Amino acid sequence: MNDELKPYKNILANVARHVTLTESEKELFCSLLRPKKLRKRQYLLQEGDVSRYETFVDKGLLRTYYLDHNGIEHILQFSPENWWTSDLVSFNTGKPSKLSIDALEDSELLQIDKPGMDLLFGRVPKFERFYRIQFQNALVAYANRVVSHLAESAEERYLELSGHCVGLENRIPLKYIASYLGVTPEFLSRLRRKLTKKK
Repeated sequence: MNDELKPYKNILANVARHVTLTESEKELFCSLLRPKKLRKRQYLLQEGDVSRYETFVDKGLLRTYYLDHNGIEHILQFSPENWWTSDLVSFNTGKPSKLSIDALEDSELLQIDKPGMDLLFGRVPKFERFYRIQFQNALVAYANRVVSHLAESAEERYLELSGHCVGLENRIPLKYIASYLGVTPEFLSRLRRKLTKKK
């Protein structure tokens, strides 16, 4: 890898899991990326704005959430390093987002906008395969999340979160994990104590 591409090694490794790029294709892709830094608690996307970027988390941790009419937050997703995030509905339709995304830690991101993606698809068609896989994975994750909320206990959902992203629960405030699981912080505290005793 040449020196100019080294700052992009994480995102290139992420892409390489699904498609193989030539050096010139890597250079084109990286030239379309826009670096962005977020401070802790700073927004990437606010409800009512249009999601104009697909965002790769190079360093840090983001959360995606929905605010209901009672002002209660419902966390849909945590996005640590090497995850992609956006409001896919807003990004693909150009309609205002119903979601908000903010940083739980100081974060370093790489973004690509829709015109950049369209150019990439035209010049490097294999990126359409990569994006299709990303979209399918997002759809599967969403479907699994809906089913787990309907069919699994809070304990099962917590263990799934812990197993899926090892160590992530230590980086996220308890109240946010509780929101993600759909339980109160007090219930989650009791659940964690119970699981600790089982070990």
